Amino acid sequence: MAKRFLFNAALATVLFLILFFLSAVIFSQVLLKSEIVSVPDLTGKPVGQARSELQKKDLTLAQKGTESSDRLDKGLIVRQDPAAGSRIRVTRVVQVFTSSGSGTAAVPDLAGKTLDEALTLLQAAGLTKGKLTQIHTPRLPAGRILAQRPAPETVVERGFPVGLLLSQGDIDDRYVMPDLIGLRADAVIARLENWGFKVADIRYVYYPGATAGLIVKQDPTNGYRIQKRNRISIEVSR
Repeated sequence: MAKRFLFNAALATVLFLILFFLSAVIFSQVLLKSEIVSVPDLTGKPVGQARSELQKKDLTLAQKGTESSDRLDKGLIVRQDPAAGSRIRVTRVVQVFTSSGSGTAAVPDLAGKTLDEALTLLQAAGLTKGKLTQIHTPRLPAGRILAQRPAPETVVERGFPVGLLLSQGDIDDRYVMPDLIGLRADAVIARLENWGFKVADIRYVYYPGATAGLIVKQDPTNGYRIQKRNRISIEVSR
């Protein structure tokens, strides 16, 4: 009988302790959930720093999206919900929106730049290439930007297309290749070079019956249309 009494007493004690600790845990959780804290001001802070500050108050951060901002750099918090100073229960979630950078951009000066350089500058400014027009002109070498629209320093929305006018260089005049066969090579070469042409290849060959120094073959041939940048080759009798 005594042993049974002691067993029941021990069992009752264990049950009491279990109930006591369960009550303590439940009570602490109720107290924790009912605790009120003040939401800190997260504006202008990086997400990592804001998350650490919230954790100190048993709050959680949730990044909900981005918004353009002329005031804050990209990645910094521009808005939060609940607002700074709000009184909320712990374990609540604070939603934040980060800056995507300025919503506007100044158009860079692209005059004289190559097309690749201009596209790089536009991308860095957050802008895009608009309509590309090409014209022949002696003002700038081929592949250089002549003009743009909008003008440099114009403030536009990010992603705005900038129109470009691209030089294709000067239009070379075309000439008809004359008949050089039988003419003195030294006089022809001097005259061609004086006109801006270049005799790129001169070969001396034996040609039966021809006096030394005369042109016996030419390339391009007589009547062929050429430009000053074309190569001219001749064969000269020796």
